Amino acid sequence: MSNFINPRVAQVPPSGIRRFFDIAGTMKDAISLGVGEPDFVTPYHIRSAAMDSILDGETQYTPNRGLLSLRQEISAYLSDRFQVSYDPEKEIVVTVGASEAIDLALRVCLRPGDEVILPDPGYVSYAPCVTFAGGTPVPVPTKAEDEFRITAEEIEAAVTDKTRALIFPYPNNPTGAVMNKQQMQEIADVAEKHDLLVISDEIYAELTYADEETDGGKIAFSALPGMKARTVLINGFSKAFAMTGWRLGYACGPQDILYEMNKIHQYAIMCAPRQAQVAGLQALKRNRETGYEDVETMRRSYDRRRRVMLDAFRRMGLDCFEPRGAFYCFPNIQSTGLTSEEFCTRLLREHKVVCVPGDAFGKSGAGHIRCCYATDMNRMMEAFARMGQFIQSL
Repeated sequence: MSNFINPRVAQVPPSGIRRFFDIAGTMKDAISLGVGEPDFVTPYHIRSAAMDSILDGETQYTPNRGLLSLRQEISAYLSDRFQVSYDPEKEIVVTVGASEAIDLALRVCLRPGDEVILPDPGYVSYAPCVTFAGGTPVPVPTKAEDEFRITAEEIEAAVTDKTRALIFPYPNNPTGAVMNKQQMQEIADVAEKHDLLVISDEIYAELTYADEETDGGKIAFSALPGMKARTVLINGFSKAFAMTGWRLGYACGPQDILYEMNKIHQYAIMCAPRQAQVAGLQALKRNRETGYEDVETMRRSYDRRRRVMLDAFRRMGLDCFEPRGAFYCFPNIQSTGLTSEEFCTRLLREHKVVCVPGDAFGKSGAGHIRCCYATDMNRMMEAFARMGQFIQSL
């Protein structure tokens, strides 16, 4: 059957995350610190709006770009929270999760052989999506001593005459790293100097735990001077509004790029599900009215658990960079003498705790594991007890 399979697809390995979840699914009393998903249920007023929409018989397609009312709220939200706004009619496309938006941006903007610079470690989908789009991913290692930030100098050194784009994913999955405004501006200067497109994945933008001087004051990359014309902003509802299963995201950017992204979207997808869009509209409207009450409640809870997890790892003797965004810790486990794969496999088999090997997110993640603190506190504490026993046994 290999004659019928695209070699570009065949060369990409399966996700390094799923295997551990599949094993855990067969175990009784396994505790997962692996899934990158809020443990909150979508707030009731959001669910209620979607249910009312169904009961009212709203079961038709929406416009390809998404409900205009939702796009208007997205524009207002970005202006209110991240200092940038977009034309709802021409510069926004609502997608099936932020993942579709990333895929669309890469497929529209890459030509065969184009290179895309991305931080390593980083979200597992970036490099495969670049490959699927015919491009070549160029991972740039990041290190704990640099707080896992990619620097302007490192980007500059990675640029070649084939470099087309940069993926900018901060706050970062899996490390929890954030960027301040000055660091963002230095990277923007490199992008402008080399005429690079920036795909800014801001899905965790609401989940930062630092002061404004550190996290940039919640500013979108495209809000930097001159960057709106060369940035595709990716965001969605999964993390900030606890809506992972609704699969609702969006892309914002220059009109010409968004026109082409919508073209692929309309042929491949048609539109994001109507009820998910109705739910997203309610999420933005209500939170704008209440000062983003839902978002802040969840963010404060994650922040508490962030500090608990960080302290737990340090008490176990594991060196751990302090994450200031998203909802992950990325401790270094090299002191145990095990590889990331060995550590996670044995921890799961022997103590029924699921973590993700750091090198699932790129070569620079080797020697680390990713643990999600968007987890029930009691179960998290039990997981720490089991991990402590495991490390002592080594």
